Amino acid sequence: MSGQFDFCSYGKKVLDTELQALEKIRHYIDSSFSQACELILHCQGKVIVMGMGKSGHIGRKIAATLASTGTPAFFVHPGEASHGDLGMIKKNDVVIAISNSGEATEILALLPVIKRLGIALISVTGKPESSMAKMAQVHLQVTVDKEACPLNLAPTSSTTATLVMGDAVAIAVMEARGFTADDFALSHPGGALGRKLLLRIADVMHSGELLPMIEEHASIKDALLEISHKGLGMTAIVDHNQQLRGIFTDGDLRRLLDNHVDIHNTSIGTVMSTNPRTISPQLLAAEGLKLMEDNKINGLLVTENNQLVGALNMHDLLKAGVM
Repeated sequence: MSGQFDFCSYGKKVLDTELQALEKIRHYIDSSFSQACELILHCQGKVIVMGMGKSGHIGRKIAATLASTGTPAFFVHPGEASHGDLGMIKKNDVVIAISNSGEATEILALLPVIKRLGIALISVTGKPESSMAKMAQVHLQVTVDKEACPLNLAPTSSTTATLVMGDAVAIAVMEARGFTADDFALSHPGGALGRKLLLRIADVMHSGELLPMIEEHASIKDALLEISHKGLGMTAIVDHNQQLRGIFTDGDLRRLLDNHVDIHNTSIGTVMSTNPRTISPQLLAAEGLKLMEDNKINGLLVTENNQLVGALNMHDLLKAGVM
C-alpha cells in the first residue's frame, strides 16, 4: 500500500490547505489585532497564555515567543489554574485564552474570576459568536474553512492559523517595543544565537603574550619564528610604539620562498603587506566573521587608534561557536 501511495502529492495538498488558511486570517489583522497588541505592549504585569489540548501546545509556543522577544509571559494550564495556579495571575496581567471552538469548559470556568479581578482578557478562537469571544475585552479571530485532516477533525489548519496569529502579535509588539538584537541575545545566553549576538572581538582575540607581533626592522626569519610560536598563521608588524605598520602571513611566506628571497638578511618591513584589514575590539565577533568572509582572509588584527591590541583567526571564531 505505502509503495503505491503518493506521499509527496498528499503532503503538498496539506500545505496548500494550510496556506489557504493563513491567507484567510490575513483579513483578521484589523483593529482588534491592534487593540490586542496595545494591551500587551502596555501590560504592567505579565502575559498569561491558556489553552487546552492542541491549543495548549500552541499556547506554550506563543508564550515562549513573547518571552523571548521582550514580553514577560508564561503558560498556565487551565486545569491546574482551577486548582490553585490561578493565584499566579494578578490584576496588572493580561490573559490570552485560546480555544478553536471558544467553548473550552476548563477556560470558561476561570473567566468569571478573571473578569472579577479586572484582568484584561484576549481570546483567540475560530468562533466570533462563542462564549469566550463574547466575554473577552479583545477577540482575535482565526477561523479556517477546513482542517488539513481529511476527516476535518484533527486540529491542523486551525492550530497553524493560531500559531501564526500569535507570532504576528509577538513580533508586532517586539517591534513597537524597540527590542534589539542585544536584548534578544540576553534572553538566549546559552545558545548559538547568544554566542553570535553577545560575543565581541575582545572576548575571542589573542592579546598580551599570545599576540603575534614583531618590529619592522626584524628579519623574515624572526617573523617566521613568531608565526610558528604564536600559531595564528600570521604576525603583525609594529613600530617601537606598537603602532601597526603591516602584516605578514603564511601565504606571504610561501610567495617569498617561491621568489628565493633571503629570509635571514631581508627585513620584514620591506616585504610585509601594508594596510591590513583591522577591526575594533568592541565590535561583535559575528562582524569579524563577516569581514573575513567578505575579504576572503583567515585572520584579523585588532586595533584601537591604530594601536595593536589583539589578533584572531577563523579557528578562534569556530571554537567560540560563532560560525
